[in-house]
Amino acid sequence: MRIIKTIFLIFISLLVILIDLPENYKIKINIAKKNFEYTINPLSLNFSIFGMLIRKDFKTKLGLDLKGGSHLVFEADTKNIKAEDLTDALNSSRDIIEKRVNFFGVSEPTVSTIKSGSKYRISVDLPGIDKVDEAIALIGKTAQLTFREEEIIDPKIATTTPVLDRLTKDTGLTGKHIKKANITFDSQSGKPQVALVFSIEGSKIFAEVTKRNIGKPVAIVVDNFIVSAPVVQQEIIEGDAVITGTFTVDEAKKLAIAINSGALPMTVQLVEQKNIGPSLGALEVKKSVSAGMVGLLMVLVFMIGYYGKLGIIASLALIIYGLISMAIFRIIPVVLTLPGVAGFILSIGMAVDSNILIFERVKEELRRGRDFEMATRLGFGRAIDAIKDANITTLTVAFILFNPLNWEFLPQFGMVRGFALTLAIGVATSLFTGIVITKRLIDVFYKQSK
Repeated sequence: MRIIKTIFLIFISLLVILIDLPENYKIKINIAKKNFEYTINPLSLNFSIFGMLIRKDFKTKLGLDLKGGSHLVFEADTKNIKAEDLTDALNSSRDIIEKRVNFFGVSEPTVSTIKSGSKYRISVDLPGIDKVDEAIALIGKTAQLTFREEEIIDPKIATTTPVLDRLTKDTGLTGKHIKKANITFDSQSGKPQVALVFSIEGSKIFAEVTKRNIGKPVAIVVDNFIVSAPVVQQEIIEGDAVITGTFTVDEAKKLAIAINSGALPMTVQLVEQKNIGPSLGALEVKKSVSAGMVGLLMVLVFMIGYYGKLGIIASLALIIYGLISMAIFRIIPVVLTLPGVAGFILSIGMAVDSNILIFERVKEELRRGRDFEMATRLGFGRAIDAIKDANITTLTVAFILFNPLNWEFLPQFGMVRGFALTLAIGVATSLFTGIVITKRLIDVFYKQSK
């Protein structure tokens, strides 16, 4: 059984190391006067199971303060929203905005709702973004897509009224009936256009609309603006349509993104914008890493100097703890911010506390005349209660700071949550390494050296 446990721990360790490998790290080797260069990257997954494609990159995700980017706050106009529908409308707006910035190509955006007094706001962090103005325009776009047909009340007036002014009758076909929107190019003119694929229900409605409007225009309207009004040549039953117009490629792309993500249930207005340069983030990352390395080195020196062989084992367990924590950050993935890095460094101290409690209990048993094996067993048993109590208390505080239920009287800000998340992961990992890894290392190495 011990051999199986040891093999399992070795396997986990190798897996963790593969996940924790640095990104785009180049190694140069000179063999027989020939230079060979290898680029190291962390483990990535790319395979399919039963036709389902699985892709996963294990890379470190940096937050706004470390990578640079923009912090935006939008105020929601809730005056036309019923009180019982307010929560759903805000959550829907948040989800739609997150879809839009994802489509826009922003990596790991953070979108959250905030209540400030009687006002409701949506906070958006966009790490690594350059085209801030375009992102703001896309986020705030309502993108209400509708189809209208000609409404003739008086045939005499119709002859003197422009066609576009007569396209006012709602067909019942809206953006919610769109399954997918893609940018395509006209085969004859080469101009960009937006191709629409309707849902099953949308296809039926669209077929009825085109059937009764053969030879007549049907307007495609976005946010009450007629984008195009093509004349229907025949009934269309395939469930496909094309929005044409004087689009640039970027305009067609943004329209497709807005349609795909859906319409915002309420209007939002930008009230705050902060731009953060990546140079500040790079400097802070360097300082944080340096502080973490110095702190870790001091802890290792203390452990080895005070506890001797047990200290060496504890130091090895602490290094394994760091590797496991970083692997978890990449697997989830956790978006690391400066407070998040602080939470991780703080959790290192919690990991050391567990080892100190265990070793002190073991030393007490040794002073009572127990042999090492019995002292280790009893020491671990006596220390486990104190370790669990301390860690549960810290995890409770982390839970309150993270505020997963979005209680208004608790913090709702991303950086506070980042600190809480990395602290919780670190504490939970330290509980595992302190009880499982340290004990296994003592069983394997300490006894062999006696």
